[in-house]
Amino acid sequence: MFRLKNLVLLIFLVSVLTGCQLAEVKNEVPIEMVAFGSLTDEEQKLFPASPKDSTIRKVSVTEEIEPFLEKDYEQDEVYMVTFHNTETDLGELSVFVGADKKTVIGKGFISKP
Repeated sequence: MFRLKNLVLLIFLVSVLTGCQLAEVKNEVPIEMVAFGSLTDEEQKLFPASPKDSTIRKVSVTEEIEPFLEKDYEQDEVYMVTFHNTETDLGELSVFVGADKKTVIGKGFISKP
């Protein structure tokens, strides 16, 4: 009887913990959607397609992108989300997201190398 109770309790705990992990994964917002959410209506109008039509790269903070970042950002790397088909004379629209993949720390038009 004691073993049966332990077995039932173990199965219950594993089920609860597994369910919590699945719920946590489902609530994670993709980086490109975090970036898209930070855009103004005017910037969003540049999209002929979907915000999924983007490239995400983890890049080092360089002199080229540093002016687009918040002044108090102290990390060495950021996620750069470049939205395709948004090119203007200034370059393509890029949004910079912090290492936590949730915090937008800057945006701007970056010219292609």
